[in-house]
Amino acid sequence: MDKAYYHISEEALGEGAKIPLVKMESSAAVFRAMADKMADCILANNAAGKHTVFICPVGPVGQYPLFVERVNRERISLKNVWFLNMDEYLEDDDTYIDRSSPLSFRGFMDRVVYSQIDPELVMPENQRVFPDPADPAHIDNVIEELGGVDIAFGGIGITGHLAFNEPQEELSCAEFAALPTRARDIRPETRATNSVGDLGGALECMPKRCVTIGMKQILGAREVCLGVFRDWHRAVVRRAAYGEQTAEFPATLAQNHPNACIYINDVAAKQPY
Repeated sequence: MDKAYYHISEEALGEGAKIPLVKMESSAAVFRAMADKMADCILANNAAGKHTVFICPVGPVGQYPLFVERVNRERISLKNVWFLNMDEYLEDDDTYIDRSSPLSFRGFMDRVVYSQIDPELVMPENQRVFPDPADPAHIDNVIEELGGVDIAFGGIGITGHLAFNEPQEELSCAEFAALPTRARDIRPETRATNSVGDLGGALECMPKRCVTIGMKQILGAREVCLGVFRDWHRAVVRRAAYGEQTAEFPATLAQNHPNACIYINDVAAKQPY
């Protein structure tokens, strides 16, 4: 069935959108904007004597080297900052994949973020939190104890998923928005898309299970900032911002958020077909 929102021109993209769309000239501009939003929020909270809590993705990731560079250059203390990562791949027995795996989000954050920040500035290890398949409620409890999340950063998956909150068509929007942190299966569409980007198409090597922070935690953040930049984001961003709210395409639920936005590069802004 033809969907009218797929045919919104690049020039008109953003007009009447149900989630504000911020069009940028390149992926570099998207990543810079996300990095600066992170650093500026931390600086403001540090100056006010407040802690900072982010929900952080591993995808998009281009913002992290820029953020690290700014932290080190400007001597921005992260001692009162919590990074709550969105998700991680699991083995079939619902244990974490090995941190040394090229697919491991925990390994990525260690290599690209934490180990690259001056030890005098980086946050303690107990403030670098991943959802735990053995204790899914832990990260939810951390958020409650800290008084909520300042900004939930992220991208949008091929099925409209935020983190690994894959579609559940049988749920109402309210039911889906209330989902907590949990372990779950990864949809075939997501495994196929990720295998192309991460494993050269080795679909049989992609994990089938994951642990993900809940929609409740993402949508409960005071601000939601999403970044899109891939070719196939051309269709995804249009459905997210213009489509009907539905648990069949989770990103549409961000339409209800009072302070959400999507940063779009020049590629994702183009019409899908």
